[in-house]
Amino acid sequence: MRIVQLIDSLDTGGAERMAVTYANALSNKIAFSGIVATRKEGLLLDKIKNKANYLFLNKKGVFDIAAIFSFRKYCVQHNIGFIHAHSSSFFLAVLVKLTLPRIKIIWHDHYGNSEFLQERKFFVLKICSLFFDSIVVVNQLLLEWNLKKMFCKKVSYLRNFPEIETVNGTTKLNGEAGKRIVCLANVRPQKNLEMLVEVANQLSKLHPEWTFHIVGKKFHDSYLEKITLLIASYQLENRVFLYGSKNDVSNVLKQSSIGILTSSSEGLPVSLLEYGLSKLPVIATNVGEIREVIIPYKTGFLIESNDTLSFVNKLTYLIENPQICANFANELYVHIQKNYSKDAIINHYLKLL
Repeated sequence: MRIVQLIDSLDTGGAERMAVTYANALSNKIAFSGIVATRKEGLLLDKIKNKANYLFLNKKGVFDIAAIFSFRKYCVQHNIGFIHAHSSSFFLAVLVKLTLPRIKIIWHDHYGNSEFLQERKFFVLKICSLFFDSIVVVNQLLLEWNLKKMFCKKVSYLRNFPEIETVNGTTKLNGEAGKRIVCLANVRPQKNLEMLVEVANQLSKLHPEWTFHIVGKKFHDSYLEKITLLIASYQLENRVFLYGSKNDVSNVLKQSSIGILTSSSEGLPVSLLEYGLSKLPVIATNVGEIREVIIPYKTGFLIESNDTLSFVNKLTYLIENPQICANFANELYVHIQKNYSKDAIINHYLKLL
């Protein structure tokens, strides 16, 4: 097989990380595994194992003729059989398929607001789905939605899977070692970081020595401003830290004691799987496929979205019971190794193709 992953950017978002992870995981299993970034490069460029099979298009608009023909040339040169288009990159894949009908398109739906699918705009996507060979989704809600809304009816649920490299990193977290709570999340509304700040404010009255560390892309928009102002309003500047994107995730997690997610909507967050591989105890909100990973009172705690009081209570319980932390961390690690292993999911993926 000869497969290329197509992704709009190489920023450190969930879809982007999965595109790179697929390209890397397939590199030793098929004849050709490539990856093409359409609009923007980013920190994940350093994570691509085989740079020889990488192309950056620097696409400037929807109908950038130079980018379209550059990608077409890449597909011809490498005799590509499958374009695995992630998220919004599907449109470019369809444009190239119109000139190379033999190519098959797999569209990967990573839609993060899967709790609010009724608000999703999909007219162009539905038309383009006429040209898809198959659709891959990251949770059951998206599976049902795609079967109902898309023309392509070959839809499969494939779990995300983690890939953490044990590399020496340069990121140094603030706060006291052994008392750091990490949240791997881009600063976007669906990550519900308002809840995280509220939790931090309440916890500071009980355990002021514990600190919160948000690691993920800052978009320098009104939402970032909102979160920054909220942190300042509670005078938490020395307890809640925003780091932006980092490419040394394993190093960040190694410095952390508890992993959390306060999201109001998710698919299957890669960050949750990375917490597990790093043997962190976890508290997360009960959205998306998180409930498939976090088994309450066994692999972690599940809290209903926006239930700040329960979140604080469970966090306090973990802080005050280190043996429970260790038990949760070990159980989660085993659960992820058993059910979200790279080899099992890649083999399933290849059979699907």
